[in-house]
Amino acid sequence: MNYITHLNAVFQQFSKDPSLNATHISLYMALFQSWNIHRFKKTFYIQREEIMRMGKIGSNPTYHRCLNKLHDQKYIQYQPSHNPYKGSRVRMLIFDTSSKQALNKYETSSKQALTPLINYNKQKRNFNKRELPQNEIEVLDHFKNKSWAANEGKKFYNHYSSIGWKLRNEIEIIDWHATAKNWILKAKEFEKAPTAFQKRDNLKTTKNKNYGEPL
Repeated sequence: MNYITHLNAVFQQFSKDPSLNATHISLYMALFQSWNIHRFKKTFYIQREEIMRMGKIGSNPTYHRCLNKLHDQKYIQYQPSHNPYKGSRVRMLIFDTSSKQALNKYETSSKQALTPLINYNKQKRNFNKRELPQNEIEVLDHFKNKSWAANEGKKFYNHYSSIGWKLRNEIEIIDWHATAKNWILKAKEFEKAPTAFQKRDNLKTTKNKNYGEPL
């Protein structure tokens, strides 16, 4: 079984169950996310405040009423705890046609094992990340295609390769093409800067100064 088929099956069951409302489904998804965080353990502990926050539930009576409803309708098994220092325990009942739940990659199965959503989000971020240039030639080719100065390409590559391809605030560069474009824009601004600086006279000096006057 995998978590996608599980969610598909449980949402089909939701659509056939007239006794549930949006709050019940929101609570179930909060429990599912907590199950994911606990690496899909058979049973896991929950904290009321955390689940209410994740499920956008604002009142304790509503939370307990919906939790007991999910238990009564056999979507979960809820074991409340009367110990204030120990959370209640939940078991998520499996909605799938397979007879065995594969929990990790070491377990042999003909179907996909449950994969935590944490890993999925990490893979998604890596997919959106543009690969860093392999060498200086790749950078120079990019600058050439953009009709940018090759000398700026060399300076760009030497600068960022020397600092580990990070920005000033130690954030890794995600799209080096965009960073190269900003480099060129700043280079063009710098070319104009000396001319503007020469026109300014911050000291208000004059060539016809009388050096006999006291300072």
